[in-house]
Amino acid sequence: MNEPYVLGLHEVDETRVAVVGGKGAHLGGLSRIDGIRVPGGFCVTTAAFRRTMAQEPSLDDRLARLARVDPDDREAVRTLGAEIRRTVEGIAIPGDLEAEIIRALAVHGEQAAYAVRSSATAEDLPTASFAGQQDTYLNVVGPTEILRHISRCWASLFTERAVTYRRRAGIDHRTVHMAVVVQQMVLPQASGILFTADPVTGNRKVATVDAGFGLGEALVSGLVNPDVFAVRDGEVVARTIAAKQRAVHALPAGGTREVAVEAQRQEQPALTDAQVVRLVRIGRRIEAHFGCPQDVEWCLVDDGFQIVQSRPITTLFPVPDRGDQGNHVYASVGHGQMMTDPMKPLGYSMWQLTAMVPMHEAGGRLFVDVTARLATPTGRAGLLDLLGKGDPLMRDALQTVLDRDDFVPTLPDAAPAGPQPAGPQPGSPSPAAASAASAPAPIETDPALVAELIERSRASVAALERDIRSKTGPALFDFLVEAFQEHRRVLGDPLSMQAIMAGMDATWWLNDRLGEWLGEKNAADTLTLSAPDNVTSEMGLALLDVADVIRPLPEVVAFLRGVEDEGFLDELAKLPGGAEARAAIEGYLDRYGMRCVGEIDITRPRWAERPSTLVPVILDNVRNFEPGAAARRFEEGRRKARAKEAEVLSRLRNLPDGDRKAEDAKRMIDRVRTFIGYREYPKYGIVSRYFVYKRALLAEAERLVRADVLREREDAFYLTFEELRDVVRSHRVDAPLIQRRKEAFRAYHALTPPRVLTSDGEAVTGSYRRDDVPAGALTGLAVSAGTVEGRARVVLDMAEADLEAGDILVTTFTDPSWSPLFVGIAGLVTEVGGLMTHGAVIAREYGLPAVVGVEQATRLIRDGQRIRVHGTDGYVEILP
Repeated sequence: MNEPYVLGLHEVDETRVAVVGGKGAHLGGLSRIDGIRVPGGFCVTTAAFRRTMAQEPSLDDRLARLARVDPDDREAVRTLGAEIRRTVEGIAIPGDLEAEIIRALAVHGEQAAYAVRSSATAEDLPTASFAGQQDTYLNVVGPTEILRHISRCWASLFTERAVTYRRRAGIDHRTVHMAVVVQQMVLPQASGILFTADPVTGNRKVATVDAGFGLGEALVSGLVNPDVFAVRDGEVVARTIAAKQRAVHALPAGGTREVAVEAQRQEQPALTDAQVVRLVRIGRRIEAHFGCPQDVEWCLVDDGFQIVQSRPITTLFPVPDRGDQGNHVYASVGHGQMMTDPMKPLGYSMWQLTAMVPMHEAGGRLFVDVTARLATPTGRAGLLDLLGKGDPLMRDALQTVLDRDDFVPTLPDAAPAGPQPAGPQPGSPSPAAASAASAPAPIETDPALVAELIERSRASVAALERDIRSKTGPALFDFLVEAFQEHRRVLGDPLSMQAIMAGMDATWWLNDRLGEWLGEKNAADTLTLSAPDNVTSEMGLALLDVADVIRPLPEVVAFLRGVEDEGFLDELAKLPGGAEARAAIEGYLDRYGMRCVGEIDITRPRWAERPSTLVPVILDNVRNFEPGAAARRFEEGRRKARAKEAEVLSRLRNLPDGDRKAEDAKRMIDRVRTFIGYREYPKYGIVSRYFVYKRALLAEAERLVRADVLREREDAFYLTFEELRDVVRSHRVDAPLIQRRKEAFRAYHALTPPRVLTSDGEAVTGSYRRDDVPAGALTGLAVSAGTVEGRARVVLDMAEADLEAGDILVTTFTDPSWSPLFVGIAGLVTEVGGLMTHGAVIAREYGLPAVVGVEQATRLIRDGQRIRVHGTDGYVEILP
């Protein structure tokens, strides 16, 4: 059956994106909603586009060249895009297609005025709106002009902005086709945009309306500031009326022109409040039809609204689906775990199944519902206190929500709501930790307790590795469900919780008391240098030892500089000294190979799976350090800590009641050095177990590939644990679901997860509310004392780090896998983090001045700029 070249809007709906593009499909869907008025018209389909383009064979080669161009090479994109546009506009529309378009025009009026609008197949999608990326032409009159503007719409598929947008969205130009909507022109008294959710805050219960006189082009082009109305619960709750000095009107013979608005009308509202409320009601019906918040373009014609476009608002962060209408407050798990990237479904579902508290997914991230804790006075105070110590921005965001008296109801302490699991999660004073019950009882300061805990964890992982070997198929999943119970038991070990809290409490005690008694800020930072049993800091130092093995082997060093794939360890053994180098790297991987960036997501490639990730860091260590650096650095840290302890105790003894103060301080110093290193070990244990789980699940996925159930092994990552279990049991998979999940995962990367999210969809970020930071400085949280000045290296991917001694690392977040980089830098700045998150702890271990929680640091600080990090006072200066 031949594909149609022209379809009426009434013949299509949102399922026909491949035929009429995103805009055409949405307009067709809109026209089917009862009571929604859409100007009449038709679509010139993607089949017409392909038929016309096929007349110019050279386009294929040019599109292939365009696919290879770096999207950041603007000149190359601009030049090649312009060449393709000229070619497209020069192609003659086939005669039979031209005749079909003219027949469609006759139905609506051949000499009437039309809007000719681009409608690409990668446009107005739930995950990417492509708003403004292709062209629209207003008030086009006559068949000749309409045909010419259809060609111009086709060509606009290759504007610089459209090409760059597609490349950054991961969309191949050759897979995108262009339809064109030809729609009767309306001449409105007013027009504008309706957002059915607040596009700034994300609040789904607040709609905003932008309105101006005449055609909407005046607003879109920025010619005038619009009137802005906010509507909640059927009532205008805020309005800003702008002085609208200009408007765009249609000309009788075609085209548009800019006109002056009469002085007496300029500050009159473009809509009455009643019209605004009526418009929002229309918007809610459109939102209900499409199933998500909408960005709606509207026109007011004779006191009636006509809808000329509707597309999803793609910038909103999704809201966890709780299936009820109650108010909920969600706190981000990723900010506490130092991993705010999206997780694949297998990753977040495994974390949910092994976590100590219920967690809810949205946008590929996990959140804890803290509403119950916020509802009681005692729970609220404890939650805010714990989170405030670790992440002041999260505390402030929660306080912002609480300041709205009606959102979280207050319950008496005698009636706590919901279960209260015991114990914090490893990582930081995180929402998961704060959702736990009261702090565990204190324990004695005894290093043997730490040794016992580490041995318990090792024994548990060894038992898991032994017992899982014989498990396959459905039996594997049954085994894993039981293993998750053991996982949670290890995680919730009361002795482990006591040890973690002992180190954190001692840190806070020392900082508070020594600040009060001696006027010292963050004194615990120096006192915890080179604390024992810190597996994360040991990991960084151990890679220095690997570099010591490789440094005297010039052929190995030269070989490593050219490594491009994961088979390099086999080739390495063939070089002089290569066997020794390989043994050193493999020994490191045996101990730490389960780690990687974003390691809480089981689907992320581990160092053992992708050892080339470590090569740049090893080479940096070879270049920047002398032999024996690991031992020297560790011993130097211990020496500084002992000297600081002696200094503090001496100064305390000279104070009133000094002997008692010194005795108390000594007890806490011993306590912090005994326990603070251990707080990194539970995370190491979790990640060790995750790697065992992962290898078993990947083996199962490979069996599914061999059985032609999955197309590729990694498709299993886009199924939740239970979904994968069902696939293993049934040998049937929903392939379209996997594809949708892949597209959603790509889109989630463009979303910034908030620290706090409400069930209304409002993303709350929090503020520091400080007045002691110099003008122009970037405010953050002081987590490791000292001041350092140096070159900023903005690094978003650990594998691409190119650091030299004295550099300051600036990045989004640092989980434990970044620790090997810490041995070679002079300071640290991150966008995410708290006082007890991994990056902060390791920065203190290594004596690096560090400021974390610096909002948008990787955008505000340019790579190569000189900056000064004030790790004691919590701010960063960008130097001239």
